Amino acid sequence: MRLQMLTWAEAEAAVAASDAIIIPIGSTEQHGPNGLIGTDAVTAEAICLEIGERTGALVAPVISIGMARHHMAFAGSMTLQPETLILVIRDCVTSLAQHGFRRFYFLNGHGGNISTINKAFEEIAADENAPGGKGAITCVLRNWWAHDEAKALSEKYYGDQEGYHATPSEVAVTQHLYPDHIKRVEMEPAPRQKPRIGSAAEYRSRYPDGRMSSNPALATPEQGKEIYDATVAHWAKDFESFAGQVS
Repeated sequence: MRLQMLTWAEAEAAVAASDAIIIPIGSTEQHGPNGLIGTDAVTAEAICLEIGERTGALVAPVISIGMARHHMAFAGSMTLQPETLILVIRDCVTSLAQHGFRRFYFLNGHGGNISTINKAFEEIAADENAPGGKGAITCVLRNWWAHDEAKALSEKYYGDQEGYHATPSEVAVTQHLYPDHIKRVEMEPAPRQKPRIGSAAEYRSRYPDGRMSSNPALATPEQGKEIYDATVAHWAKDFESFAGQVS
């Protein structure tokens, strides 16, 4: 169920049935020559919505702009400063907590968000444990690509050309989800380089077309479907375990 498609009365009934909610979070940033700028947000959202369909869970609106300062030398990229993203996450959680939600399952599509999300969780915990806090709020972070099944498929199809950013696996998932937006771009395999971020200018200089040791030209929608299906199955099971825990 999508939260934004409910009435307030339906939302009230949903939280009475379960205090767990899924929150997709991603980024709006360049993904190399053939990757969609919205890759990290649209993949996280689609996976969460399918998990919601399979488990009956409520899914909040996607947080589609993340911490992507290092991509800002590429047109179309957008970023929140870390402190801003922390406040966005805190406000989303505390808003929903006011209505009775207590367990927050964040499914993330962008590696650059991880440290900021965890910092937001620390601050939420500190707020809730303070005098007058509501208490008993649990936030967990899952990164959609970080499971054995996805890693095995990535190794099978891409080997050492998976790379670190604008990867063929994530591009393949977007091709499966949005076949009308597949971009056909000729490219050579990116040089193998140890990942290093730095400033936006440094990133653009080191990775001039946006890729980090990846070859997203290898991506196909058929591969993307396999990765997507395996990912949904894995995290649906994980969410059911999380939602079934006794508070």
